[in-house]
Amino acid sequence: MTKTTSINNRRYLGNKYKLLPFIKSVIDSECQEVNIVVDIFAGTGAVASAFQDKQLVTNDIMYSNYISNFAWFSSRRFNRKKIASIIDKYNSMDIQEDNYMTENFSDTYFSYADCSKIGFIREDIEKKYANKEINERERALLITSLLYAMDKIAKTCGHYDAYRKDVEFDAHIELLIPEASMTNNKKNKCYNTDSNELASKITADLVYIDPPYNSRQYCDAYHLLENVARWEKPDVYGVARKMDRTALKSKYCTKSATEAFEDLIKKLRCKYIVLSYNNMAKKGNDRSNAKISDNDIFRILSEKGVVKVFAENYKAFTTGKSDIEDNKERLFLCICD
Repeated sequence: MTKTTSINNRRYLGNKYKLLPFIKSVIDSECQEVNIVVDIFAGTGAVASAFQDKQLVTNDIMYSNYISNFAWFSSRRFNRKKIASIIDKYNSMDIQEDNYMTENFSDTYFSYADCSKIGFIREDIEKKYANKEINERERALLITSLLYAMDKIAKTCGHYDAYRKDVEFDAHIELLIPEASMTNNKKNKCYNTDSNELASKITADLVYIDPPYNSRQYCDAYHLLENVARWEKPDVYGVARKMDRTALKSKYCTKSATEAFEDLIKKLRCKYIVLSYNNMAKKGNDRSNAKISDNDIFRILSEKGVVKVFAENYKAFTTGKSDIEDNKERLFLCICD
């Protein structure tokens, strides 16, 4: 019987899965009559997964996150037996073909054999979708299964800024069935756009905001998964084999972060805003330091309503070896006027 995988089985910078009890407790105790929840920087969907009893709106600029959020949260029906059968077939195949993945990534993050299989599977998913053998959600579930399987065996430290050299490719690709719900809210929506552009087009009871904190661009850390998810087969370059990511760069990782945050907050129409922003400030190296100051956060949110702050000690997953003392994850709650 094919094994399953859950939404939290992906390594991801800033993942809040372990903080869900903290986030939920604050929202449950402080926010009344919350029926529509927007996760506007959804990432892999960890926080959104805690609100599946609500109407959910998720958004992420990266297609690899969008397609996974669509797999987890869409209300579109899917045939679980069909997904299991396709995944079983993929897992049993021995693929030895040259393709986009072998030509660009062999013996970097993955072995030649795994690249060959990844390339074949990704191409086959598109063929099945084009031939109407699978629907949009089934396509998303299969892509998500592949991305999670790749992440499990990639020779990295959890991101794709570099691969580990001179290592044995001892684990091989195995797809698992995503444990996706058949009973999601029929009004759920998943977006793949710039958060600031989306902000003025939505209304909600609660908007959860978890933007990048520092200069580390997510498209740099997860370019390979983004490449496979999009499957546009771009040229790649450099030791890390990255494609052009210009269109995916976030202002929240630059000196424009405060300006972008202020624009976002002004556009939002909701009863509550919940912002996750940790207290790295000046504790790490320059790349790790928070881009938006506490003073600016308070100033911007206070213009929207009453602000409360809640904190919890937290050991963050970072790209470097920084051992930050007294790292607190903070929730800024704004009760909007």
